[in-house]
Amino acid sequence: MKNIGRYNTSSLPEAQFEPGTRGRVLKNKLGIKSKRAMDKLEREEQLRSIEELTHIYDRNHCFTVTDVCNIHKLWLGKIYEWAGQYRQVNISKGDFHFAAAAQVPKLMVELEKGPLYEFTPCHFESTKQIIKALAVVHAELILIHPFREGNGRVARLLSILMGLQSGLPPLDFRGIIDRKNKEYISAIHAGMGRDYEPMEKVFKSVIRKTLRVRGQK
Repeated sequence: MKNIGRYNTSSLPEAQFEPGTRGRVLKNKLGIKSKRAMDKLEREEQLRSIEELTHIYDRNHCFTVTDVCNIHKLWLGKIYEWAGQYRQVNISKGDFHFAAAAQVPKLMVELEKGPLYEFTPCHFESTKQIIKALAVVHAELILIHPFREGNGRVARLLSILMGLQSGLPPLDFRGIIDRKNKEYISAIHAGMGRDYEPMEKVFKSVIRKTLRVRGQK
């Protein structure tokens, strides 16, 4: 998700930045200070993790919050000490505040007992049902924002895995988040009121593009 404002955090260790980066690069295991280098490494690690995750979680897997944490750790574990752990700081983007850090564990349990249990494994007969499953889980996970960094990408990784369970090819999010950023942000905000229709429209576009690129539609 494209930044619409810098994260606001407290001064806890989890919120520390690499010295000399003017708050642009989080403190990391590798001492990387270049934002460009960090962005490149995170993209490379994300591609690697997709490949590994497809071999870990099969078509019949019911996802849990432990799996969500494992996805985050598998992706960012080589970079950040806190990978796979719930955040301890409150964060916001612009004027929009995500769930308070103290509420994250409770909300994640609710996510597991609710949407994750209801919609995974993602076995549904109609595309409409698949879209709803993807939209609800994605919106709820984003609203919780359980991690210090990488929440949008973890949510998309989970969507890819759910899509594979439903028989879809790996979902292609390229361009969707950037070009339709306002639509995507609005869809997240709508999820606050349990209105998932805007997010369903986002996923409908993602699926349509994915199938078009694959020559399936």
